[in-house]
Amino acid sequence: MNRGSGWLSALSCSAAVTLVVHAAPQQAASDAELKEAEHDVPVLMQVLDVTPGMTVADVGAGAGAMTIVTARWLGPRGRVYSTDINEAQVRAIADQVTHGGLTNVVTLVGADASTNLPDACCDAIWLRDVYHHLKDPIALDRSLRAALKPGGRVAIIDFEPAPGSQPPPGVPANRTGHGILPAIVVRELTEAGLTPVRTIATWPEGPPPGGYFLVLFKKP
Repeated sequence: MNRGSGWLSALSCSAAVTLVVHAAPQQAASDAELKEAEHDVPVLMQVLDVTPGMTVADVGAGAGAMTIVTARWLGPRGRVYSTDINEAQVRAIADQVTHGGLTNVVTLVGADASTNLPDACCDAIWLRDVYHHLKDPIALDRSLRAALKPGGRVAIIDFEPAPGSQPPPGVPANRTGHGILPAIVVRELTEAGLTPVRTIATWPEGPPPGGYFLVLFKKP
């Protein structure tokens, strides 16, 4: 799952949600992306306090590697909502799910201002490499809050802007480049009614310089 794939690129509920948006053309998750997800998913599930059998959402799921690995990790009693605003990408994920024999994934097409997830369905949600692409972050953040059960958690996984980089088109004017500052993430999700829990400065542990951070929130 390469950085910069972006945010462009369901039914009973029980645990965590991830939404990813992907701008690229329709594509399947590569072997390298699946291998990376196999490392990252168990660690993320621990941070989100998710256990097998819960419901999760991959918001902005891109090529779907996190969705596929999470579905296997949760087992058949769990559920993964996999969303993207790129409809072709959502179809590609659905095809991979079918070919992989997974029966616990629900695919959804999201929107700039809404996850399109059912209300109060999730124990947790994560957005990986997505938040810095959001064009209407406050509305989307409120949608995340609505999709969570009381006490549910959200993880924002993203990277800080490099000096001199240009923000993606259409994002709010307070962005300082291609990426997002953790302080802005905290301010915006707090405004949407979520409570910040902690920030992990380097995510996952031990990446090369320029890796991701993770900010964790909880619904009151």
